[in-house]
Amino acid sequence: MAETFLLDIAQRVVEKIAHLSMEELGLAFNVESDLRKLKETMSSIKAVLLDAERQQHQNEKLRLCMWKLRDIFYDAEDVVDDFKCEALRKQVVNHPNISFKVRFLASCSLPLSFSFKMGHKIKSINQRLNELATEWNNFNLGQGTDNRHVFHRETHSCVNSSDVIGRDVDKENIIDLLMKPSEDPNIPVIPIVGIGGLGKTTLTQLVYNDDRVTRCFPLKIWICVSDEFDLSRLLKLIIHSINKGEKCDNLTVEALQICLRSLLNDKKFLLVLDDVWNENRARWIELRDILGSMDYLCGSKIIVTTRSLKVAFIMSSIHPYELKGLPFEDCLTLFIKWAFNNEDERQYPNLMRIGKEIVQKCKGVPLAVRTLGSLLFLKTDESYWISIRDSEIWMLEQSENDILPVLKLSYNHLPSHLQRCLALLSLYKKDEIYYSDQVVYLWMANGLLEHPKQKQDWEDVGDQYLNELMSRCLIQMNQDYGDVFTFKMHDLIHDLALEVSQKECKIVNCQTKTIDENVRHLSFCDDKQINVAQVFTKLKKVRTVMVQEVSKESKAIHESLVSLCVSNFKYIRALCLQDSPLTALPYSIGALEHLRELDLTNCCNIKKLPSSFYKLRRLQLLRMRGVPLMQLPVSMETLIELRYLEITIKAKKLKGSRLRSWTSLQCLALVDCDNLECLSEEMKCLTELTHLILHGCTELSNRYHINGRLDWQEWLKKKRIPFDDLFN
Repeated sequence: MAETFLLDIAQRVVEKIAHLSMEELGLAFNVESDLRKLKETMSSIKAVLLDAERQQHQNEKLRLCMWKLRDIFYDAEDVVDDFKCEALRKQVVNHPNISFKVRFLASCSLPLSFSFKMGHKIKSINQRLNELATEWNNFNLGQGTDNRHVFHRETHSCVNSSDVIGRDVDKENIIDLLMKPSEDPNIPVIPIVGIGGLGKTTLTQLVYNDDRVTRCFPLKIWICVSDEFDLSRLLKLIIHSINKGEKCDNLTVEALQICLRSLLNDKKFLLVLDDVWNENRARWIELRDILGSMDYLCGSKIIVTTRSLKVAFIMSSIHPYELKGLPFEDCLTLFIKWAFNNEDERQYPNLMRIGKEIVQKCKGVPLAVRTLGSLLFLKTDESYWISIRDSEIWMLEQSENDILPVLKLSYNHLPSHLQRCLALLSLYKKDEIYYSDQVVYLWMANGLLEHPKQKQDWEDVGDQYLNELMSRCLIQMNQDYGDVFTFKMHDLIHDLALEVSQKECKIVNCQTKTIDENVRHLSFCDDKQINVAQVFTKLKKVRTVMVQEVSKESKAIHESLVSLCVSNFKYIRALCLQDSPLTALPYSIGALEHLRELDLTNCCNIKKLPSSFYKLRRLQLLRMRGVPLMQLPVSMETLIELRYLEITIKAKKLKGSRLRSWTSLQCLALVDCDNLECLSEEMKCLTELTHLILHGCTELSNRYHINGRLDWQEWLKKKRIPFDDLFN
């Protein structure tokens, strides 16, 4: 089911309206009351969106209404951002550190009708909301609490060990941990962590039913926590597990813990808490303290299964047992067990060849192997097997307990802002190595980050989001470089991201014929020729264009692509054209005044920037590594919101006048600047600069003894020399 992301879009728009300054509001006459009305309307709709999300799956009219709302909310966000664009233009006109010529150009582009246009746009959006209000009110939506995270799953302790393949080593490791004496003053907890479908519950069942464990723990208790970590509920489940006849449904927590004490009665026990999602440490400590208050717990232990490293660290002082995927041979054995009946695979060597490729798609996740094996059970049509092999897993029909519905629980449990961020990662190719800073700036460009709290930067918020996704096992650390790290996403999580972002994001290849006109993010991912004009026919609202692989030999395709981006996507936020054979950017690129990220990495045929570049005042990230510019163009003075600049300069010295206005710049990367001999003393104006990166800059590296990423402010302090003397 594709997501509308309504709740987070509404939250971001309301937040942006609230952060409009009096100066920005003053750019248009008589719009304050209309903006206030828009904010109030969106806030009232936001209050019932949780109930709408719950009901939409059973109500087609409600679902369609929510998609209409999504488009209105996006348009509202664009209008609010128009105020920021106009405010920046005025800042440039009045900026003392920008040359007169550039300030004059900015003043010449004054839209005299700005006030009228804004008033008209806001009224139009309010009118559209009013027209939808009658339909919306008919759904009788209530405010309610956020119980999107409440799941109704049940697991049990039974397992047929002959059905489990490849977990013998993991089983022995967990049993060793159970048998090992503990010095923990609290009851020891062994957390087993991994993504959904990896087999955490199955592994725990194997351990739970092992004879050695049964002998060691006279009392074993299995509790599926799943839906809510409520103290009273859990105590009742534990009591009923020990004695099904115990009447405790109406008891208070005090009475429940007394009852539990009498039932345990000096027994050494093993408690399994399966499928735990609770990240509220106080709730866990309540349960732990009740269990830990009993004098007879020596040797008792708890096993916890969870998809969250954060849960594991909250509940245990030992490092969690992170379950890995199965080796290919074990996955193949499991696949044969589910896809064939009684060694039938020997009769179908042709199917087995296809089956091995299908198993490769599962990337070691047993539930994925079982899901695809079950789809193929008793099917001997080779074409059907090929269709399963060639289909994305998210496009295959699946039942409640198959791999994607199980993984979807992890997605459902995310806060709404993280859901959108995860969905946007679907734009990248499978098996991609993601760079944390690139992903954060893509999220920033699209306004997906919450407003920073005091003493926070936007980048800090983005890093928090990545750490949250990592703690939930939705992404995995690849390599840590300190301020930046790389990470991976399991193919099945990528499938999940593709599934939830169907109407938001689209990967375009040579087979793409049409695209939903309301898609917001595009990724071109094919080395074959794409009919750009045909694909873009009706698209107007795209915010992201990423070119990852598009026939680099065909300059015409790239020119057509960029031309259509400029002419069609007036509200585009991110344009990534790495390795493009373009020889120049069109002059009309200056019309993209909402553009916040422009990546021209290795566009080595571009020799200069168009004179309209000064209009891209909202740029926050500009990558031009490998673009052989002779000098920083004067037009770049206007980029007063620039936070990250990566550039290749062929001159011997940076022109300092270009730097003075970049008071938001945090990271400056100079790459392959072979001739650059010294930095500019105007760098003292870069008060927010925290990192300087020199890569392939021989003269600079020799002079300043820098090679790689440098903490700029710390370096200056350690040098203990006057700033001005540094550049003589």
